[in-house]
Amino acid sequence: KLNSEFLEFGLEGGVNFSTISNMGSSATNTGFNLGFYFDFKSKNNPAWMINTGVIVKSPMGAQEIPLYSLNNPDLDNTFSGGSVNREIRYFNVPILIKYQFKNNIYLKAGPQFGLLARAFDEFKNEIDKDEVVFKKNIRDQIHVIDAGVAIGAGYHLNVGNGLNITVQYYHGLVTVMKGDGPNNQFNRSLYVTAGIPIGKGKAAKKKAEKEAELNKVILPEDQN
Repeated sequence: KLNSEFLEFGLEGGVNFSTISNMGSSATNTGFNLGFYFDFKSKNNPAWMINTGVIVKSPMGAQEIPLYSLNNPDLDNTFSGGSVNREIRYFNVPILIKYQFKNNIYLKAGPQFGLLARAFDEFKNEIDKDEVVFKKNIRDQIHVIDAGVAIGAGYHLNVGNGLNITVQYYHGLVTVMKGDGPNNQFNRSLYVTAGIPIGKGKAAKKKAEKEAELNKVILPEDQN
């Protein structure tokens, strides 16, 4: 029911590669994303549309951030020489202007907003061949609202109901840390996703049935 001539609804998911700017020698954090999308098509020109939705699962952050003290001598000793991975999870909502060319390639750009769900630092070390892990909740140190700009490009496959393959980059403009935290650290993320419409085939079939039924009514009247 959510799919019509000027509206496409579907599910999308894939992988994203995230970093936090100005985090020293940190590495890319790789995670999986999952969400749903809407394409609201213009009635005057269906090539133009508003692309939005919610990326429900979208871990950001960075791997191997600089090791810091946990203000606990035992923990500091345990993880001395180990590593720290930072993971920040948001519910992300992009609101993008999308244009699809006749060759099915599309471009899109616009703002993206994120609502913080979870944030933690994971300390890891290996002691006597055993891995030791400690998770520190840092949610209260992270801004609840994240915002930035997103740009993307993709291709709409003419297979089945139309699979969308997209590469999208997010450039955060709100500092990650709040309070006395660093004021020059921002989220960066590259998404590679595949999206598939849900119920589009049924919507097209229902439309065709209605048109066929309407033609049956109109044709006899025209003949008279």
